[in-house]
Amino acid sequence: MHSVCSVAKSYLGQRAGAMLATGVLTVFAAACRQDMHDQPSYSAYEESTFFADGQSARPLVAGTVARGHLNEDTLLHTGKDGDENATMFPFPVTEAVMARGQERFNIYCSPCHGRTGQGDGMIVRRGYRRPPPLADDRLREEPAGHFFDVITNGFGAMPDYAAQIQAADRWAIVAYVRALQLSAHATLDEVPAADRGRLDETSAAQPERR
Repeated sequence: MHSVCSVAKSYLGQRAGAMLATGVLTVFAAACRQDMHDQPSYSAYEESTFFADGQSARPLVAGTVARGHLNEDTLLHTGKDGDENATMFPFPVTEAVMARGQERFNIYCSPCHGRTGQGDGMIVRRGYRRPPPLADDRLREEPAGHFFDVITNGFGAMPDYAAQIQAADRWAIVAYVRALQLSAHATLDEVPAADRGRLDETSAAQPERR
């Protein structure tokens, strides 16, 4: 009987010690969990007494560039040749570039400028300020970089489209604008003989306007 009691006391003592140790560890773990869970932080533009300038937000390190925004090609991303609007394109104008430009033009530009660049787009017909025809002599004389700059930064009533249209697509649109300007002043003799029949078919398919 005595030995049984001794074993029972020893077992209970071990259990009590284990429970005590578990309780202590739980308290410490909870404390660590709380500190990590509720870390001190600042809201946007909140003041801070930690920094000498009193601001919690730290200025960017000089030369910092956001991922994917290292715009080393000045011509491609600004449309400038030095301080002047560029007269050249940053890449060769191919049929693929022209097709892309037509697609982007029809999406972003035609609502105001119309599909042919005459300034008779659908929202203009509903009261929006009419832009000048792209085939005007004045605009035909403008360098390619001028149109890139207008698409990028806006001009007059036209908003900027830098956020909607990536730089390469802006250049593709400029290439298509050049094609519209050329076509508006082209003569039949300038159309390749193999394509003249297509013009006749297109004209015949157009409904008569009154």
